[in-house]
Amino acid sequence: MIDNWTFGRKIATGFALSFVLLIVIGAVAYTSINKLMSTSQSVTHTHEVLEHIASVLSSLKDAETGQRGYLITGDEAFLEPYRAGSGDVLMRFKELRNLTADNPNQQRRMDSIEPIIAAKLAELKESVEMRAKGSADESVKIVRAGEGKRLMDNIRRILDEMDNEERGLLKQRAQEGVAAASGARSVIVLGTLLCLLLVTIVGFLITRSLSRQIGGSVGQIQSSSTELQAAANQQATATKEQTIAMTEISTTISELMATSRQIAESAQHVAHIAGQTASAARSGDATVAMAHDSISTIRRQVDLIVNHMLDLGKKSQQIGAVLDIVAELAEQTNILAINATIEAAGANEAGKRFAVVADEIRKLADRVAGSTKEIRGLVEDVRSSVNTTIMTTEGGSKSVDAGAKQFSEVAAAFAQIAALVGTTTEAAREIELSTKQQSTAVEQVNVAITSAAQATKETEASSGQTLQTAVELGGLSRALLRIVQPQAALAPRAFAE
Repeated sequence: MIDNWTFGRKIATGFALSFVLLIVIGAVAYTSINKLMSTSQSVTHTHEVLEHIASVLSSLKDAETGQRGYLITGDEAFLEPYRAGSGDVLMRFKELRNLTADNPNQQRRMDSIEPIIAAKLAELKESVEMRAKGSADESVKIVRAGEGKRLMDNIRRILDEMDNEERGLLKQRAQEGVAAASGARSVIVLGTLLCLLLVTIVGFLITRSLSRQIGGSVGQIQSSSTELQAAANQQATATKEQTIAMTEISTTISELMATSRQIAESAQHVAHIAGQTASAARSGDATVAMAHDSISTIRRQVDLIVNHMLDLGKKSQQIGAVLDIVAELAEQTNILAINATIEAAGANEAGKRFAVVADEIRKLADRVAGSTKEIRGLVEDVRSSVNTTIMTTEGGSKSVDAGAKQFSEVAAAFAQIAALVGTTTEAAREIELSTKQQSTAVEQVNVAITSAAQATKETEASSGQTLQTAVELGGLSRALLRIVQPQAALAPRAFAE
């Protein structure tokens, strides 16, 4: 069944099996490494817990040592280790509780030891405070009562239990790490060996199968090469016969060369005249287009003239309205001026009112001045519009003249085209006569040329393809034999000779 598979399918199957094995080995190795890392973290965590257990006990001992030194000597220098140890105990205890949060047994021990530590610290504090008040005997009685020793023994016992459990966990985790490392090594080594064995077997099977298939194909290629060479020889003979026929045809064609030259010269002459005709036609088109543009320009300029004339009418109306306002203001100014003069002449103290009237007169005078300026601006606009109208009219006249000249050029161009067309007609008649003389001979030759050319093309294409295929098949067979059976490389070489 495997022999019926394609080359790509066989190789793909081998690579797929190897890929699957590598994935399995990688997955197992990855799992083992993760387990080793987890175990390593757990071991580090256990060492940290052991360190905090020891630090809690050490801090209590420091506090107790400072308390006893102070009770005995009364020297406050001993209070320094007492205070440091008392504060450090509480901090270390809190850190230890956080570190053992994942262990229920240790949390229960922490709950039981917490009130004992608090009682021990209270006992130390009480004796120190009594000694500080001067009651040395009372403080010594507290120590001799043995309560502090009993509390310290209970603390040591619970801390030893916690220490023992952590050491047991440390040993267990170390064993788990060793087991995980050993398993990972075994899986990697065995998987690698199995993968190498599988790749070797698959490679051997694929090579053997391909050798059989390619060997059979080489035999078929060799037989096909023999047949192709025989066909190529037959086609070579046919090609020689066609070459003789083509020689006879070329003789007949030589007889037609003289007439063909005459036809070529006449055709050349016609082409030249036709080119001149086309150039003249293009020139006429361009001239007509320019004339059209000139007419359009004239139209636009006439429109501008009309628009400017309309602007002149509007501006004239505005000038009339402004002039009316100026006339009215002039009359009011004269009346107010007369009234102000009369009032001012007949009033003494009441002359202030005439000052108001005089002020109004000045305002009206200002309006007259403004209206005068506006009139001047409008007059200037009218002048500008008149000048523009004049310039536009002149431009329109010039455009009309240019249009007339261009139409004259159009007429001349079309006259030239007519003359050239006449010449072209005469040349075409000469070509027609020459063509009739050659038509009979060309028809006779055309049949022979068509048949011979078609046969020659088919023969050349077929022989070329056949020879190329034979050469390629021979080279392919030799290459395949060198790949599959190196010792058989001499056989195809002899066959090619």
